[in-house]
Amino acid sequence: MSAVRRVYRARRITCFKAENAPPTSLWWRCSSSCHTGPNSQVHKRHKKERLSCKPVLDHFEQQYSQELGDLWIPARSVLLDPHSWQYGVMLNRFTAVTDITQILQSQGFSKFLPQTDVSTLPCEASLSVSSSKYQAGEDSLLSSHCISKCSPSDSHPQPGRSSNANSPDLKSESLVILSHPSLQCYIHPYPLRFPSQAHRHGQLKQYYLLNAASLLPVMALQVRDGDKVLDLCSAPGGKALAIMQCATPALLCCNEPDPHRRDRLAKTLESFLPRSLNSRVIVSEQDGRCFGQSEAVTYDKVLVDAPCSNDRSWLYSCSSQQGEQRLKERARLPVLQAQLLRSALSAVHPGGVVVYSTCTLSSSENYAVVETVLNDCPGTEPEDLWEEIAIPLSKYFTFSPAHPGHRETLHNPPLQPQNDLVSSCHRRLGILVVPQPGMTWGPMFLSRIRRKN
Repeated sequence: MSAVRRVYRARRITCFKAENAPPTSLWWRCSSSCHTGPNSQVHKRHKKERLSCKPVLDHFEQQYSQELGDLWIPARSVLLDPHSWQYGVMLNRFTAVTDITQILQSQGFSKFLPQTDVSTLPCEASLSVSSSKYQAGEDSLLSSHCISKCSPSDSHPQPGRSSNANSPDLKSESLVILSHPSLQCYIHPYPLRFPSQAHRHGQLKQYYLLNAASLLPVMALQVRDGDKVLDLCSAPGGKALAIMQCATPALLCCNEPDPHRRDRLAKTLESFLPRSLNSRVIVSEQDGRCFGQSEAVTYDKVLVDAPCSNDRSWLYSCSSQQGEQRLKERARLPVLQAQLLRSALSAVHPGGVVVYSTCTLSSSENYAVVETVLNDCPGTEPEDLWEEIAIPLSKYFTFSPAHPGHRETLHNPPLQPQNDLVSSCHRRLGILVVPQPGMTWGPMFLSRIRRKN
């Protein structure tokens, strides 16, 4: 049965099972993905309701009621209702997507990023780079060549995978790149989740399901053709894929030290990117805290999507004991996050930028980390994302740039923000997407820092 028919058969499905997720650790960011459609019958499709973890919820209640003020109560209702969570559908520019866009539009999905529609590009341009089917046995993106290039001290070839990155065929293919990169994501006004596509060896997937707020750090990174980019905490790979939809960098190094997460990252990249990009998109297994020393002043752009206390996942810890353990980990996370951010700032060259992001509402992992690192790293400067991202996308997301005790939101700005030095300072440290009813995207924090010298 063709992929199109399978999608059409799935059109009536409004609830899909979440993928199994491994346990959480300081290097592991679990993401819940239990979603439903707007129909009342959808609850019957779930075998059982997920219950929140009381120690985690109590901790959130105490912390976020102070940090978020009036935004916390509606955010709490969203986090406690997975059936309301929305998902976006990011299209893959390296394969034909016209059939998928037609299905999405017929179901009420619409684009929220006003850029070039890849489905309207000339057919030959899209197909020239699709490489959606290739011979079995050829190397994947996580090859011994890729590992040795980024982490020579820890390199080891994977069984059954050989590198032919310098072969004539691959050299010629590496020059065939779509000339009109475009980040395309479709969203639905209701929590209707599009069916996922299974991994099939030798065939590229047409789309990637994600929390649409996770695209904002990639947008803030402003990757351009020819940039050298480092994705410091890359697994499971969604943001790396988004980077490749935005532009064609000279190099995208996807770093992941955990072997299980690295395998998942490699599978994701292999499922979405043609092998013609093997020489441009490589995988590293370094400790991210060491990148600033081993590859100092190397990259134009660095993304630090840091390990964090994932609010959506941690709230549904399987037991009170696990929840309490995660809360202990939470206290240690800001130290790791600051180390990663410092490393990223050392890895970028003067004039380059680092985007720091998390998927937690916690101020101690967001604003406080950025403020600490800025104080430790002279010659760095935060950049205001409020005008660039928050205001243009306020139709889709609820933003708050607030510090504890400073409860400004996009819908309640100061009367004269340009003259409000305190407000401006807070905004420059970063912006926060807070999930709210009807706009359940997030949590997602992002901050952009430019290295001046």
